Amino acid sequence: MNIMQVVSVAVFVLVMAAIVSEKVHRTVAAVAGGVVLVCLRVLSVDQAVGYIDFNTIGVLIGMMLFVAVVRNSGLFEYVAIKAAKIAHGNPWRIMLLFTLLTAVLSAFLDNVTTVLLVGPMAIAITGILGIDPVPFLLAQILASNIGGTATLIGDPPNIMIGSQAGLGFVDFVVNTGSAVVIILTVVCVCFYLMWGKKMAVAQEKMQAVMQLDEKRSITDRGLMIKSVVMIGVVVLGFTFHGSLGVDSCIIALASATIMLIIGRQDTEEIVLGVEWSTILFFTGLFVVVGGMQQTGVITLLGNALVNATGGNALLLMVLILWGSALLSSFLDNIPFVATMIPLILSMQADGMDVTALWWALSLGACLGGNGTLIGASANVVLSGISAKHGHPIGFGQYLKVGFPMMLLSVAISTAYLLIRFA
Repeated sequence: MNIMQVVSVAVFVLVMAAIVSEKVHRTVAAVAGGVVLVCLRVLSVDQAVGYIDFNTIGVLIGMMLFVAVVRNSGLFEYVAIKAAKIAHGNPWRIMLLFTLLTAVLSAFLDNVTTVLLVGPMAIAITGILGIDPVPFLLAQILASNIGGTATLIGDPPNIMIGSQAGLGFVDFVVNTGSAVVIILTVVCVCFYLMWGKKMAVAQEKMQAVMQLDEKRSITDRGLMIKSVVMIGVVVLGFTFHGSLGVDSCIIALASATIMLIIGRQDTEEIVLGVEWSTILFFTGLFVVVGGMQQTGVITLLGNALVNATGGNALLLMVLILWGSALLSSFLDNIPFVATMIPLILSMQADGMDVTALWWALSLGACLGGNGTLIGASANVVLSGISAKHGHPIGFGQYLKVGFPMMLLSVAISTAYLLIRFA
């Protein structure tokens, strides 16, 4: 390896170490890494900017703005209360509906946004029922990461993969979405065996849930109607953006712009609600990984991976699936995916059919987040909400549920991919 390759790898390792240690904020670490590469002339400014995936950045900003406007209507709280009443206050049915609701919302919204909306409602309803909310919250954490795997916009790794691999919304629904339906079905059966059979509450407490008025959660009826219509438009836009020849970021940004105009909310408040630290983190990370692309390190790693598997595409697929799942259980899946994407692209450039590898990377990275309490942002956020309400979720407590469910999900994904591509 030449000196520039060594420098690019060293910067990447230091950035990852800073992120894992959490002694330096991940945004600061990523941006600092990009700045160091430019200062050491591993990358020019133009080259650094060229490695930023603006399609991914655009989708993230657009969807964050869109959700920030919709949230003010009370739509999400309305749906949560309605689901509890549909279940007639039965705790297992409520858990099942909240699990499915979380999975569906996570397929179209950011996972953190979903758990921030649904989690507090679950705590409130379990409080009325007088039962432990932790099983409900654990189920929602698992469902958010599983549901986010199903679509192009459900989880940041999918946005990154879709942008770089040229895969559209429908591609993800057909491939990862099919696997998610199977996985979610099996996981819900496991939830019933673990918790559902043991749930029993007094009839009067179930009636208390039925007396909740979901209409009172609506803070702006006009905005809610506009939000429902626009959510349908967004889904259609992402579904057909490929055939229309329009990038997914245009769909997201256009939808956000329309909502900002017709929603008539405080624009400054909405803009400040965007997780700009996450956007900057992505920007810096693209540059850091771009340094290894520019110096040829990614190509070297790709060749080594192909040689290690003897060029066997199926073996490589399984290796990427399990490797990404296990690593994503303990590390942020975004840096891992950012590193793997150019690796797979280099294999594609060498003439290999990498179709199955993209789906293996998506399933592994997204589902792997369920492995531990720190595997995904949604896990950390919802466990924090639970602790604030007097129900802390310990690392070991989560591990007993999350890790086996993650292994089961990945095992199902392995069988699914082998059947599809063997």
